[in-house]
Amino acid sequence: MNDTGDLKMLKTLIDFAATLNLPLSQKQAEQMLSYANLVWNKKDFLNLTSAADLNEVLTRHICDGLTAAAKINGFIHAKKMVSPQAADVGAGAGYIGITTALALPHVQVTLVESIEKRCSFMNWAIMQLGIKNTKVKQARLGQGTAFAFDFVTERAMGQLPDILEICLGALKAGGVFIAYQGEHPQADMCRPEKYQGTLLGVERYNLPDDNKKRHLVLFGKM
Repeated sequence: MNDTGDLKMLKTLIDFAATLNLPLSQKQAEQMLSYANLVWNKKDFLNLTSAADLNEVLTRHICDGLTAAAKINGFIHAKKMVSPQAADVGAGAGYIGITTALALPHVQVTLVESIEKRCSFMNWAIMQLGIKNTKVKQARLGQGTAFAFDFVTERAMGQLPDILEICLGALKAGGVFIAYQGEHPQADMCRPEKYQGTLLGVERYNLPDDNKKRHLVLFGKM
């Protein structure tokens, strides 16, 4: 890749990851840009994003995925975990889960999504990108599913108090649930202790070229 626009976008990814203390190689950034191009090329047919251009796919969606990947990476190192397993539930087009898989090749990532056409897109993207550490599971969390992951991520699946039980239920003991929230996180409305969980913290973050207040709410499974 030598187009000036591509180089600028690659630099945005690498620099943003660095602010999160997440190492990101040129090759990983190139894979993420390739993924963003797949999304952009299929966006109208599959209604994947309302982003105005390719750069917005990167800054709004891929960089959002990097924030979760950085948190997961931090927990893995702190706990000295071996063969960690993560799931992105309500995965949609895979923004969080596929980005996490590309950023953390040592983590096995499951993309849990109930809508068939989105699952088909993610399977196609995984094949196009040659990703070896991720798979798609067509399922609706909490409806006849039984999972036990080290990490669960969720963005825009529903109101946090409504989905907390099923997300914590997909974790093994000691696991971490990472929920994406907007300007007003709903952590105070949750009672994680009802589901063998505990609130680990609420952390604010910003995306590149964006002043909106965003938060990650982190829960642990007891």
